[in-house]
Amino acid sequence: MSRKIYNKLIRDKISEIIKEDKRNPKIRIMDEGEYRQELFNKVVEEAKELMGTNGEKKEMIKEIGDVYEVIDTIIKAYGLSKDEIKEMQDKRRFERGGFEKKLFLEYVDE
Repeated sequence: MSRKIYNKLIRDKISEIIKEDKRNPKIRIMDEGEYRQELFNKVVEEAKELMGTNGEKKEMIKEIGDVYEVIDTIIKAYGLSKDEIKEMQDKRRFERGGFEKKLFLEYVDE
């Protein structure tokens, strides 16, 4: 028998999926502080997976969906408002611009 170590936040149905595959997962429920930290770790993990798609459309769609899922969960866990977030996004786009011009800052002489 071999053991693969994960030590990460998983989706709610993953333990059942693992069991259906005749494998034995070790699962525990996190406290709120650890859960919140693991949500931040998960959004980084999912963003790295998005980077790894190399622009393949079907994989990008899947990974962006995963990023959205984690972001939605962070919003809920912290009691944030999607409307306020959208307002701030719009405000920052108006004040600082978006990313459509493809600008890359190499340096600033001080």
